[in-house]
Amino acid sequence: MQQAEKASRPGALFRNVRIEDLIQVMNINRICLPENYTYGFFEDLARDFPKSFWVAEVDSKIVGYIMCRVERIFSKFDFLKIRKAGHIVSIAVLPEYRRRGLATELIKLALNSLTVEYGCEEAYLEVRVSNHAAISLYRKIGFTPREVQKRYYMDGEDALLMAVKLQPLS
Repeated sequence: MQQAEKASRPGALFRNVRIEDLIQVMNINRICLPENYTYGFFEDLARDFPKSFWVAEVDSKIVGYIMCRVERIFSKFDFLKIRKAGHIVSIAVLPEYRRRGLATELIKLALNSLTVEYGCEEAYLEVRVSNHAAISLYRKIGFTPREVQKRYYMDGEDALLMAVKLQPLS
């Protein structure tokens, strides 16, 4: 069943992705980010982790997305502990729709889904070290820098790995 949220942002609707949305999501990815994925990659995440793959709509147009997967990893916080974690694989909002709180809302919805629907204890993401706006946003949401991954991106730029502990709702 698809999940939709009433927008906390005027004129925006947030809902889980549908397979028919993937071409629009891929277009946003290509416009906003240098790292692009195949249709099959988007489709796999939409099918395997649909409750943590969200889109933002304004005037019935998809203007942003966040997609995640669930993994078993060594904790980013507790040495040698294995944790179920949400990996925020990609998030993007079209340039003309930025600074409206859409990315913040997408991240919060994804983190809630990763916690409630998938039982994740942590979430993490990689961000370009030069992307100061994104790093600032992630810090405001509660992510903390954990390590630098040298030459992570295809162009050789380093990535900052950031993580947050997730709290189950009582």
